[in-house]
Amino acid sequence: MRNRIILIILSVGAGFLLVKYCTFKTEDSSSLENSTNLIQQQILNVGKLVVTEGHFSEVLTYKDKDEYLGGIVSFDKKALLVVNAEVTVSFDLKQIKYDIDEKNKTVTIVNIPKEEIKISPDIKFYDVTQSKLNPFTGDDYNKISIRAKASIAKKIDKSSIKTNAKNRLISELSKMLIVTNSLGWTLIYKGNTISTDTDLKL
Repeated sequence: MRNRIILIILSVGAGFLLVKYCTFKTEDSSSLENSTNLIQQQILNVGKLVVTEGHFSEVLTYKDKDEYLGGIVSFDKKALLVVNAEVTVSFDLKQIKYDIDEKNKTVTIVNIPKEEIKISPDIKFYDVTQSKLNPFTGDDYNKISIRAKASIAKKIDKSSIKTNAKNRLISELSKMLIVTNSLGWTLIYKGNTISTDTDLKL
């Protein structure tokens, strides 16, 4: 009888431990799944277009000539150009690639797309001089547009607009950093663990 009571107690104890173990595993698995879902949702929330806008101006002179008889006779045309350009620098965050490792609780940023630069020039002509034998044509306007965009592009490179755009990108990615940290996960980029905004060197 005594042995039977001991056997019953051991069976109940084993059953209790088994139930606790299964409950722990279920809660642990459920917690991991919830964390993964939250991170994936945050990736979707961050996945939007980040745009930085700027305005640039430039004054250019365009000249062209048609020569005949070995340069003895020429017909010139020229114009003073004032270029006002609206510029946008953007990052499409939907193109950022992530790798989520549930086992090690890491989110790795695999790839960040290069910025997209859009230049929309408004060109006004002043002091236009042209000959009936060498008038301004559509080809001239195409050349002027290409030259204007190239000139504005040089100004963009010397300005802070790209840096400002990257700072805004980092600000968006930091939202991911906050979520991963709060859930006990780790954010990784270029093989380095990202702990603060300053670690995100693009």
